[in-house]
This record gives sequence, C-alpha cells and structure tokens, in this order.
Amino acid sequence: QVQLVESGGGLVQTGGSLRLSCTPSGSIFRPNAMGWYRQAPGKQRDLVASITRDERTNYADSVKGRFTISRDNVKNTVYLQMEGLKPEDTAAYYCKIETSVRPYAYWGQGTQVTVSS
Repeated sequence: QVQLVESGGGLVQTGGSLRLSCTPSGSIFRPNAMGWYRQAPGKQRDLVASITRDERTNYADSVKGRFTISRDNVKNTVYLQMEGLKPEDTAAYYCKIETSVRPYAYWGQGTQVTVSS
C-alpha cells in the first residue's frame, strides 16, 4: 500500500517561512492533481492549494500571495512553500494526490504547522 510521506512542518514565529514536501513511498500510476489541505482543531479540512499535472494552480484566498505550490512530475512529489506565516495558519497540513485509477486519491498522514505570535 503506497503511502504519502510528508515533511517540513514545525514551529515558526509570525512572519516566518516553512516548506512542506510530500513524497509517495512507492509508485503511483497516473497521478493527476496534487494538493495541500489543512485542518485546525475543531474545524473542517479545507483546501489550501492545488496544482494540476500541467501545473495550473489554485489557492485559497487566505494564502494567496504568501504560499506557493509546486510539483515534480518525475518524483511525484508536491511542495508547499509558505511565507509570511500567521498564527491563523496553524493547523495540521495534509497532502493529497489524485489518480485516474483506483484508489483515485492518496492522503498523507499530516504534518503540524504551528505559528507563534
């Protein structure tokens, strides 16, 4: 069973930066869109950013201009560069890779991002 391995989370001060990475533990057949989601305690999981195979991107309004999503189609890896972090960015961040075949989507286990004020 392929798993997505996330890294790069941690504790940072307001205004700081972090770079998240998400890499599959094995081969993924026909990956399509990749994305990052986040979930704060007591809240639903929301889309942060997504990127299609031809690298069209989409961002939540709250992170536009601060976060940048990118991907490496050779490594099937997705990144999230986060700049100008704010306390409200504090959450568990999850990556997702969609595929054209079953299981149609893989999820990471989550990496914690905490921004102190």
